[in-house]
Amino acid sequence: MKLTNNPWFGAELRLISIILFIVEFVRGAVLISLLPIYGQKTLGLSLDIIGVAITAHYLTDTILKMAIGYLLDRFSIRFVVQIGLLLSLVGVFLFQFAQLPWVFIAAAALYGIGMSPIWIVCLTKVTKEQRATQMGFLYTIWFVGLGSGPIVCNILLDYNAIATYYLLLALAFVSWVLSFFMSGKRANDLKPVPFRDQFAVLGSQLKQMRLLLPGMILQTAGASMLVPILPSFAEKHLGIPGTQYSLLLTLGGICAAAGLIPMGRLTDKLGGKKGFLVVGFIFFAVSLYLLAWKLPFWYCLIIAMALGLSYAAVLPAWNALLAAYVPPKQEGLGWGILSTFEGIGVMVGPLAGGFIATAYGEPSVVWISAILFGLIGLFYLFLPTRALSGRASG
Repeated sequence: MKLTNNPWFGAELRLISIILFIVEFVRGAVLISLLPIYGQKTLGLSLDIIGVAITAHYLTDTILKMAIGYLLDRFSIRFVVQIGLLLSLVGVFLFQFAQLPWVFIAAAALYGIGMSPIWIVCLTKVTKEQRATQMGFLYTIWFVGLGSGPIVCNILLDYNAIATYYLLLALAFVSWVLSFFMSGKRANDLKPVPFRDQFAVLGSQLKQMRLLLPGMILQTAGASMLVPILPSFAEKHLGIPGTQYSLLLTLGGICAAAGLIPMGRLTDKLGGKKGFLVVGFIFFAVSLYLLAWKLPFWYCLIIAMALGLSYAAVLPAWNALLAAYVPPKQEGLGWGILSTFEGIGVMVGPLAGGFIATAYGEPSVVWISAILFGLIGLFYLFLPTRALSGRASG
């Protein structure tokens, strides 16, 4: 696919991509590094409290997705994104006053409010003809930002935690300023469909995709369970210091980012989403299973590469699959509702991971996550093909 002379890759998308990168850089740094490391080592909070805070972040993110999708169909993209990023900026600002657990949790919850708009805007901009390829491009931006955030944050936290925090605060401010240059148009230029009619159509679509909902929730829960425990798991169970942990994240992120666009193109070309989902999830499960065996560092590097490539295989195919269930003229609300169902797993996962780690140890969380991904791979293997094509399943 040539990027030149392609309006989809024009100035507007470049600006949105920059904002998305900064937003996800800060989110990755906050959720994967700042909250677990700063919360545990500096504030002395337990893993279950950290898990609750991360869940609170995803709770507000998830609950508001539907409302934000509705607003994007009725108000300008710029207005909705601006308000969201401003609230997130306030959330990051409050972390410096988060010595008390409830303030820590409240700041994480407020921070989650502004995460939804920019991603849903990206989803509404993707074209039907090249959806998997374009989703691969967006996921590359998203993943590089999300992956590089904790890597940079881990390194900086070893030197100066306060300076690291203010860097993240400054970047959150920059993303909010950049939102002033976004388009003043709505996500959908057509006349908005009445709210009651929207829910009638979307209810029909959700009924058609009911077979996908269990897998949708479990796969996000399985991944997000790992968020509050990864730094501690790497240090205590694998014996990996911060620098080597950052190297693992870097290598896995590079493999995922490098594979997203090729996997997206392959999905568009072959048209078969099922194979990518089955192989991707099963390889992800096997990789996590091996990671829990406390192997030497060089084996962990290979496992990190396998995890990244598995992730790259799943994401474009998964979003191309979801796109079949988004009704026309309702892109904002449609993606908002689908993201809400995905967010249920993301919301529950960190909470479960934190409590399991506190009760049974960090390795148990990795084992359970591996089992979940293995079951999800088998679930898609035996799922009827018609359920993966956007057609009614019965």
